[in-house]
Formats: sequence, structure tokens, C-alpha cells
Amino acid sequence: MPVLANARILTIDGQMTEIERGWIAFEADKITALGAGNAPGDRGPVLDMGGDLIMPGMVNPHCHMPMTLFRGLGEDVDDRLFRYILPLERALVTEEVVAVGAQLAALELIRGGVTTVADMYYFEDRIGAVLDQSGLRGVVGQTIANFDAPDHKTFDEAFARLDALADLYKDHPRVTASAAPHAPYSTGMDGMTRVAEWSAAHPDLPVQMHLAETEPELAWAKENHGCTTVEAADRAGLLTPALVAAHVMYPSESDMDLMAERGVHVAYNARSNGKAGRGIAPITALRDRGIKVGIATDGPMSGNTLDLFSQFAPATMFQKIAGKSRGILPCTEVIRMATIEGAATLRMADRVGSLEVGKQADLIRISLDDPRLHPIYDIYSMLVFATLPTDVTGTMVAGNWLMQGRHCLTIEADKALCDALQVARQFKARIVEIDTAAD
Repeated sequence: MPVLANARILTIDGQMTEIERGWIAFEADKITALGAGNAPGDRGPVLDMGGDLIMPGMVNPHCHMPMTLFRGLGEDVDDRLFRYILPLERALVTEEVVAVGAQLAALELIRGGVTTVADMYYFEDRIGAVLDQSGLRGVVGQTIANFDAPDHKTFDEAFARLDALADLYKDHPRVTASAAPHAPYSTGMDGMTRVAEWSAAHPDLPVQMHLAETEPELAWAKENHGCTTVEAADRAGLLTPALVAAHVMYPSESDMDLMAERGVHVAYNARSNGKAGRGIAPITALRDRGIKVGIATDGPMSGNTLDLFSQFAPATMFQKIAGKSRGILPCTEVIRMATIEGAATLRMADRVGSLEVGKQADLIRISLDDPRLHPIYDIYSMLVFATLPTDVTGTMVAGNWLMQGRHCLTIEADKALCDALQVARQFKARIVEIDTAAD
């Protein structure tokens, strides 16, 4: 295996070790050595990085990959979820459509330096197949809901799909199955309790759920159960270290204490939350309680992009605004949340999220050639506020290059785009029908 040499390296290890000019070696799928200076001659052929930055591949702990096909649709329509999205999903989202959207998403993730993604949607076996073929690492979450979902009409059907998904990927080196109850209000107490029982029987598999995301969700919990939505999830048995709670916009102080006590993890979707006008999630307060928080994109219908670079500035700016200090959520912490802390939310920090001997060789190469990136006083500030996804020139997962020189090696880009445009034409035709009927 080649040694990556003449690189600026951010390890994101416990000491946040930086190597101004160094090398990193790997064998098969694992990192075997790294150091400063010239690469030793006994480690294999040398691949000169030309002074580019090498850092851990990024982790996106909350995403709806196939919703690339909904990107930009009805952006300025307040009721677009009920006017467009849900009718389109019920009428047109099939397993083939899901595969097309996931393929487009995988291409975007690879080009944006994301190497691990947690997805929750429908027909997740097809999304797992896309992750497998593209070389990405990921979690595939079977949505469980009490509404008319594209891939199940009853809880029994949803759990049958979930069991099949767990069996399909139980021995896969990169793809992990997950239960994904949609949200407390859209899964209900009986559904959440059943998920909790399933999770107890599958302790190594994660659970993903939207939690404390909207004000109507809070009202549902209060009116139906006399408690907060976080407390409702706890009564159902879902607040455990397996849970990745997405958004967490409106937790009470006692909710946050409870989440910390139970070991729950959080996916922070600043850009998506901001676009929806929902306010600022109390991320600083959550992290101050020891809760692990990863930076996520949400679905491309909501946040539009699937790269984390587009999330960094709003993620820290919103916390600074809320706390009225530019010192809140410093850039080093943002990058940790995008790498090692994001990995911790998925309970993968022992395998990915930092460049250390024995860990998976999941890394990205970032060109530092653009004048926009200079001068570099603080490499982390540069990554948070100046770097773009197009600066990523190479993406590696498990020792395999998925992209080199901005050329994706595992996905046929032209076909992915062409397939997505064909589906978009179907969506546009249905939108015209919806608007005509409404008029």
C-alpha cells in the first residue's frame, strides 16, 4: 500500500496533534503508522501529497439521502411538506426512486469529504446497496411511522423490513442497520415502545429519531401524555446510548439533564433549522452536560447540501449569537464535532473520526492552493469559515480511494445525474397537477 507523504496532517486525536509536514501509512483498511518528516523507505511506495492537508473523513450523523430528489422544491412555500412532499412521496417514491436519489447523494458526499453517513428513510436496503457499491461507510435506518409511508402500511410491515435489514448487514464491514422511529408524534407510544424492545434485543445497533424538533411535537406530548416529548420518549424506553436524537431544538433544562443521564447522542442540523425558521438549538448547553453532538446536514430537501463545510459557519455562528460571544463553540470544537465527536454519536469513535494507528483508513485530502485559504494562522478557522467542498480532492474509506483528483472512482457521475433528472421530470409533472387542483 502507498504511503501518503509530504502532507499537512490533522489527526484529531486526544491531543489534537498536528503535523506540519508528515506521512501516514496504512495496510488493507487500517492505519499502521504516521509521523513527521520524510516517509521511511521501508513502508512501501510513496504518494506525494504536495503539501495538501490530510484529515479524518467527516461524519454526517443525520441525513435523508434519497431526498436529493426534492432539493429546491417549494422553497418559499410554508406548507410545502403537506402540499408537495408527502403527496409526492406517497405517489412516486419507489425503491427504484430511492436508489436513484441515494446514488446522487453518495456522489455528493464523496465529493464533499464525508466518509460516514447515517441515513433514515424508506427502502433502506437499496440505500445500503448504494453505500456498499460506492465504498462509503454508513448507517441505514428503517423508518417506522404511523402514517402512510412509501414502504410500509403497518408496524408489522415496518419491523419485518427492519429485521430483514439487520440480517442483511449483520456482517458487513461498512454498513450498519438501524431502527429509525420517525418522531414521537408520528410513531406514537406503542411504536416507540416496540422500537425500544427491538433495540434491547439488538444492543449493538443504533436508533435514530427526530426529537424535540418542532413546537407541534411539544404540543402533542403535552396534550396526549402530560409531559415533554423527551419525557415521552423516555417513558417508551428510547432514551439510551443507542439513540441519535436529531435536531433537539426545544428541550427543557430537565430534558437535557435526562438526556445526559441516559447517554443519548445528538445530531445538530443548524442550516436546516435556520432555513425552517425554528430558532437555535441549545447545543452549547447539551455539550456542557457531556452529551456528544455531531454536525449533520439533515436531508437535502431541508438543508440543500450534504457536505459539512456548508454547515460549519451556521453551526458556530448560531451558538455565538445565542451566547452573545464570538468565543462560543470555537473552530477546533466544530471540527471535532464533524469528525471524532460525530463518530462518537454513532458509537464508532473506536474505528473512525481520527487518524490513529489501528483505526480505519478513512481520510480526505484537501488542496490548500486557493488564495481564499491563505494566509493560514489557524487551520481550524480556515476549515470552518473558508474551505469549500470543492477543495476536497481525494476521499478514502477503509484504505480505498473513492475519489482522486476530484474524479469519483466508484460512481458513474454522468449516469447518477441523468437518472436523477429523469425522476425530477416525474416530480415536476405531479407538482403541476397538485397546483392545478389547488387553483
